[in-house]
Amino acid sequence: MITPFVPLEDEFEDVIAKTMRGRHISESEVVERSGVPADIVARICRGEFCDEGALPKIASALELDPDALSLLAGKAWAPKSVSLDGLAQFNTPYRSMRVNAFLVWDPQSKKAAAFDTGADASGLLSAVSELDLSLEALFLTHTHNDHIADLEAIRDRLVMPEAVYSNEQEPWPGTKEFAEGDSFSIGSLKVETRTTWGHSVGGTTYVVTGLDHPVAIVGDALFAGSMGGGMVSFNDAWETNRQKIFTLPDETIVCPGHGPMTTVGEEKRANAFFAREFR
Repeated sequence: MITPFVPLEDEFEDVIAKTMRGRHISESEVVERSGVPADIVARICRGEFCDEGALPKIASALELDPDALSLLAGKAWAPKSVSLDGLAQFNTPYRSMRVNAFLVWDPQSKKAAAFDTGADASGLLSAVSELDLSLEALFLTHTHNDHIADLEAIRDRLVMPEAVYSNEQEPWPGTKEFAEGDSFSIGSLKVETRTTWGHSVGGTTYVVTGLDHPVAIVGDALFAGSMGGGMVSFNDAWETNRQKIFTLPDETIVCPGHGPMTTVGEEKRANAFFAREFR
């Protein structure tokens, strides 16, 4: 299937704002730590890329990678387009944003699973019909409204309607709960579960192996060039990403809840939250 063009979810100012909010750092503290004048800090926090020399100082003050943040601010980076037989992305509008759902299938057996629903699952379900797939399961990365908005439409198309799964740390009514480390099968494919919490209490990364490349469906734990807001715990969101996503092979395709697909290798190089760990 043709992968749709999906723009980056976050701009450089979003990365700065998430860091300041998550680490409880005020603008005045950024000024003090970076030595950048207050008016420049304020403009950069509003999204004005007004001083290239100031941005690396602000990045360092916030423990972000200066090179990666500058690439993002200069619009000099986007992840390479991803195409993989057995994987499709569906990006649908939800209020003022857009949200992803993914379809994964075993090309041999034609058995498939959906990961999240997006705001409108009609495109995903049309693909199931067009590809003559058997939709075996629905896996939820987390239970925020935009990711489960069309749950019943997918449930109605499952071979077994009860095969909807959620993490036991973040259960959803009418789903089967699993514990971290539990695994599932999609035909000959294996699905491993890793709890990557912090954005939500039971956020889950599903690691799928058996296709030409490993796939990690991460929900809002990680975005291309950014990460989800640490709505429960920023520090734990950062740490579980580092331990459970960035330890995957570089060629692993990362399927986020918002924005374009990317790879672990791309994020090691260009994600301002994490790149300094891999220099």
